Amino acid sequence: MCIAWPMRVTAVLPDKSGTADLDGVSRHISLRLLPDTQVGDYVLVHAGYAIEKVDPLKLEEQLKIMDELKASLAGQD
Repeated sequence: MCIAWPMRVTAVLPDKSGTADLDGVSRHISLRLLPDTQVGDYVLVHAGYAIEKVDPLKLEEQLKIMDELKASLAGQD
C-alpha cells in the first residue's frame, strides 16, 4: 500500500523543488510534476514528489482521517 500525505507548500524554488509542511515537519519535495504549484497550496506528497494538488473541500476530510489514525496509533502503546 502506498500513502501520499497532504502537505502545505511553504516555499517554491527555481529548480522545480520546494518545501512542504505537515504538523510542523518540513520536507524538501520535488514540484516537477506540478509546475504551477504556489506557496500555500496543499499537495499530496509521495516519495518526495508532489503528485497532486488537493481540493480544499477534500483536504478537511483527509486531515480528519489522518488525525483519527494518529489517535488510534497512539492508543496502541
